[in-house]
Amino acid sequence: MEPPSDVIRHFHPVLPARALGKKPVRVQVAGFSYALFRDATGRPAALADACPHRFAPLSKGKVRADGRLQCPYHGWRFDAQGHGANPSQPDLRHCDVKSFQVVERHGYLWLAHRDTPESAMPELGGEDYVFGGSFSTLFEAPLHVALDNFSEDEHTPYVHTRLGWDDPHASEVAFEARNLEDRTEVSYLAPQRPAPLMKLLGVRDGDRFRNEWVVRFDPVHARYTVSWETPDGKQRPFITRANIFFVPETATTTRLHVFSFLRTPVPMLRPLLPASARVAMLLTRWEVRDDARFIPTVADTPYSHKGMRLDKYDKPLVHQRRLMERIYFRHGAVEVSEPAAVPLVREAVGG
Repeated sequence: MEPPSDVIRHFHPVLPARALGKKPVRVQVAGFSYALFRDATGRPAALADACPHRFAPLSKGKVRADGRLQCPYHGWRFDAQGHGANPSQPDLRHCDVKSFQVVERHGYLWLAHRDTPESAMPELGGEDYVFGGSFSTLFEAPLHVALDNFSEDEHTPYVHTRLGWDDPHASEVAFEARNLEDRTEVSYLAPQRPAPLMKLLGVRDGDRFRNEWVVRFDPVHARYTVSWETPDGKQRPFITRANIFFVPETATTTRLHVFSFLRTPVPMLRPLLPASARVAMLLTRWEVRDDARFIPTVADTPYSHKGMRLDKYDKPLVHQRRLMERIYFRHGAVEVSEPAAVPLVREAVGG
């Protein structure tokens, strides 16, 4: 199912701020194209990427000295509010193009309708988290496939090589999921496989990996909080947080924009947070890259779960399909199948 154009009633991250310089840039959300540019004051702006004259892409034009975006075909020019003028027929009326709101935050440009309140911008950090960086990755798969992939950790031993557990410990996982009115909440606790990079975050062999996340749909995004603990339950010093936004570019591609944070409850380690936060960001980037490399293998997975033999780890997938329909798409509910007889209980590690 393709997302409708009005999904940008929600703020979506669409481009790193540093990627927008003197030339306009084209971005896509839900199959619609937008021309981003900076006006004469350097502020970012966005217009529908189609000149009202003959629909030439404005993103292929140039920004004039007066800050207006000029169409590459016949020179029509538009300000940040979309007000247009025809240089060949200055008295021609109704030359405007639709404009959109752009907010610059966390080193990114966020796109939304003009009337979307800035208060609707999703919160990313908080709780003494230090920002470690952001990155963008293209997934060659529809939105529902990308989201399903990030809604279960059962694939961890087979797609990933660093975070989480390995195949011999696949049955030693504690899992809990809650399906709520506007979100899902999930928790995993499992043996952390040996991985040298983990030692940079204070993780040791024999530790346990904890991944807790919340998925929301205004827009589609998930917040993953990852921590580690010793076999006797003592928390390791660093806690990572990754905010992943799933932006449907077309019916068959989804771009993930990721914002990485790190915190520590140990006061003496806080001076190390800026450098350690970069390590955490690189770790998150490698994990997302693993998924991006694998995702074309399952890109043709149908939208409906009907006919699939789902297991307990797929509990969030079913509910999220309904939430995406109701909150993000604003469509009626679609038919999806429930996992077979899965009680919503916590299971102990090791059985």
